[in-house]
Amino acid sequence: MVNVNRLKAKLVEHGMNVEQIAEQMGIDGATFYRRLANDGNTFTVGEVDNFSRILALTRDEVNAIFFAQYVA
Repeated sequence: MVNVNRLKAKLVEHGMNVEQIAEQMGIDGATFYRRLANDGNTFTVGEVDNFSRILALTRDEVNAIFFAQYVA
């Protein structure tokens, strides 16, 4: 499960809104909103990679945001 609140906080920290990040990622803003409403569970690996590049996320930040649950 994606930590959507932490992702949104990173967007604010970088002075971006959902429309801006969606545009930079090459996806429609409505699609991005739907994925956030679905707890981010439908983001692809490529999109996670784009997030990390655009927002200059560290490995720890990527793990904390996108891989919040551990599988035992």
